[in-house]
Amino acid sequence: MRTIHFHRHGGPEVLEDHDLPDPVPGPGQVLVRLSAAALNHADLWVREGWPGLDLEMPHIPGSDGAGEIGALGEGVRNLQEGQRVVVNANLSCGECEWCLAGQDNLCRSWHLLGETVRGTYAEAVVVPARNVLPLPDGFDEHAAAAAALVFLTAWHSLITRGHLQAGETVLIVGASGGVNTAAIQVARLAGARVLVVGSTAEKLKLAESLGAQVTIDRSTHENWSKAAFEATARRGADVVVDNVGAGTMPLSLRAARKGGRILTVGNTGGPKYEIDNRFIFAKHLSIVGSTMGTLRDFATVMPLVFQGKLKAVVDRTYPLAQAAEAQVYLASGRQMGKITLAIR
Repeated sequence: MRTIHFHRHGGPEVLEDHDLPDPVPGPGQVLVRLSAAALNHADLWVREGWPGLDLEMPHIPGSDGAGEIGALGEGVRNLQEGQRVVVNANLSCGECEWCLAGQDNLCRSWHLLGETVRGTYAEAVVVPARNVLPLPDGFDEHAAAAAALVFLTAWHSLITRGHLQAGETVLIVGASGGVNTAAIQVARLAGARVLVVGSTAEKLKLAESLGAQVTIDRSTHENWSKAAFEATARRGADVVVDNVGAGTMPLSLRAARKGGRILTVGNTGGPKYEIDNRFIFAKHLSIVGSTMGTLRDFATVMPLVFQGKLKAVVDRTYPLAQAAEAQVYLASGRQMGKITLAIR
């Protein structure tokens, strides 16, 4: 099978376009012949590497994917060869105490497809049968791949972990990334009032088209937490979604109301920053961390995507051979939604 992979960590130049043997599904697994994959910031971080990351080389990046079942492993009964599916990138053992409790993203052997195991920048991938969901007839595979990880992540963070309620105010830091464009829609679907902080008028226009009711341009409002405070009638936001981290978290703490929640699923701006603890204890704030989501979350949110109630924003599509160019574009921060790869 054709793959994009790397033998060593580094910049986009380490990505190679070569064939590797087809993976073979084991018991309870399926092989998916991929038509589409989608990029995430994790692809960049894995390619660059970090201390302690130990990968089987060559490593294939990519978490998101959609295609059709190419082969069934022993014991798989509820799927058929040729069936179109979308892949859930969260890999769990299915046997530990967390998996048995329905909290499989806390699994003792948890992996993210494309992060610690080979992923979807390839013509085929093998995953547990429980990690695929059939696509409705006619539903676009690029739209499915673009939606899978980001809507799962946003749903688990806002609904499962954040307990978002109708009538609450949500401030989302970042207007155009995959998870944030998903979070805007999930929050609106839940009946929340949505404020968005963005870096350009173009990105904020996208946020408005997705349902944001108040937009704040941080290029003209350096202290955007004050603007957010004013926009909530000097009350503060019930929930602040901050997946940027460095450079934004101190302002997010200021923008939250007393008793508010700060939700974070990542750190695209950097993982390390200073926290003024006075804001946390004096305002009774809760900082809620979240990683991806559960099988139950996936089975809940993806039908909403299939029904058109939630919609992935696809910026552009590159052929698989241009995966390095796609990663360069992602790293530039100019994307408006998700970037996908056309595999076949």
